[in-house]
Amino acid sequence: MCGSEEIIAKGQMRKIPFNKPFIVGKELGNIATAVDEAHLSGNGPFTERCHRWLEQRLGCTKALLTHSCTGALEMAAMLCGIEPGDEIVMPSFTFVSTANAFVLRGGVPVFVDIRKDTLNIDETLIEQAITPRTKAIVPVHYAGAACAMDEIIEIAESCGLFVVEDAAQALLSVYKNRNLGSIGHLGCLSFHETKNIISGEGGALLINDEKFVERGEILWEKGTNRKQLFRGELDQYTWVDIGSSFLPSELVGAFLYAQLEQADKIIDARIRIFEQYFRLLRPLEEKGVIRLPNVESINNNGHMFYIITRSQKERSRLIAYLKQNGIWAVFHYVPLHSSPAGLKYGRTIGNMCVTDGLSSRVLRLPIYYEMRKEDVDTVAEHIRRFYGE
Repeated sequence: MCGSEEIIAKGQMRKIPFNKPFIVGKELGNIATAVDEAHLSGNGPFTERCHRWLEQRLGCTKALLTHSCTGALEMAAMLCGIEPGDEIVMPSFTFVSTANAFVLRGGVPVFVDIRKDTLNIDETLIEQAITPRTKAIVPVHYAGAACAMDEIIEIAESCGLFVVEDAAQALLSVYKNRNLGSIGHLGCLSFHETKNIISGEGGALLINDEKFVERGEILWEKGTNRKQLFRGELDQYTWVDIGSSFLPSELVGAFLYAQLEQADKIIDARIRIFEQYFRLLRPLEEKGVIRLPNVESINNNGHMFYIITRSQKERSRLIAYLKQNGIWAVFHYVPLHSSPAGLKYGRTIGNMCVTDGLSSRVLRLPIYYEMRKEDVDTVAEHIRRFYGE
């Protein structure tokens, strides 16, 4: 008897974390190889393998690993040429980096409301937010569910705007047989430890428009044309543009590549957990007690399973009840339009009633690659008990 079984045998409660980092294949061996090959800084062999995997699997023109999805978004803002006063249409229900990346260039986030079914930006509200200062639209694929990309692309093309997909949660989710992150001019991925495919911290910029490739490589390499030197196109490199140190360590690339090799296995496991939650909690939704994700509108990559409670107070009580029983569930974003920085740097168009109403009631349940079937049963059972079932 060992590990959790021994703890349970001693009468202690089994803890179910919200998230748990994991090893699935050759991660540690790849790291050892990187050390043996004496290349630990960025842009080494494992980084290049990750680039090729992303380009071939997702169908993007060019992929560049970054130290975070935040870094990828910052590169996207630079490539879009965001200048002080330029406006960027985005949902308020998103992580701070979506807005911050553009604010750092002097841009103004223009927040619009979300849809009730997917919690994604409401595409029918985008046009009213567009002004002569608008430069880009940033759809955020919440929980791996696709935004209405056909409509968003059509609006962008008619108004001459860039589309930057925040696909932090959406690796290997698709929209009409196209991978999310590969549809707009630019796409941004996250490999943070809470995502499906992880490297601790990490991200990637997906370049889908050829005209951005050369400058993207320059920004990525601290504003230099170093990549051209490595390809034998120059005999020396120099500073040619703005840029920053967006490259991750080769150790990150080594870990990540092992995960990418097992991406389908990882996502299949998360989808099974998602489906188990849905099956076990559906009776509560049918009784009108909670709301579950709208699976009809989701091409699911198993990134997240959430429930929507009837009130914020009920959500707080449920969080506390689950915690008392060793289960860690969390709420999600505080809407940016109502945050101190959002009020200072952005502006809001229209009524934000859906964002305000749903954000105060969303509860994310534990989901991670090594989560056992019995753990999912336990979480669902305690939720049913909370509601008197």
